[in-house]
Amino acid sequence: MFDIGFAELLIVAVVALVVLGPDKLPTAVRTVGMWMGRIKRTVSSIQTEISEELRVEELKRTTAIQKHELEKELNEMRQPFNDALKEEVPVSSKIVPPEATEEKPQSANEPSKADDNSSTGKA
Repeated sequence: MFDIGFAELLIVAVVALVVLGPDKLPTAVRTVGMWMGRIKRTVSSIQTEISEELRVEELKRTTAIQKHELEKELNEMRQPFNDALKEEVPVSSKIVPPEATEEKPQSANEPSKADDNSSTGKA
C-alpha cells in the first residue's frame, strides 16, 4: 500500500518519542492502532457489500437471460400445437349423436341378465 521501509518507520518513531515523550507515546500508539483497525474494518465491510451487490446483479442478469431463452424455447415447442389447433376440423366429425353416448355395447366378459337368472335357478 505505502512504500515505507524500516528506516522511515524508525525515523517516525524517534520523532514521535521526542515530540510526545515517553509518557504519552503508548497512549498515542494505542489510539492510532484503534483508528487504523476501525478504518480497515470499514473498508473491508464496504468491499464485502459492493462484492455482494455485484454478485446479486450478475445473478439477476443471468436469470433474465435464462428466462428469455426458456420462453423462446417454450414458444418454439408450442408452435406445432398451435398450428394443429388452427387447422380446420370438419363440422361433421365434431357432432356426436346422443344415441351413441347412451348405449354401451355389452362386452364378452360381462354376464348378461339372462345368465344371472339361470345361475340362481330363477326363471
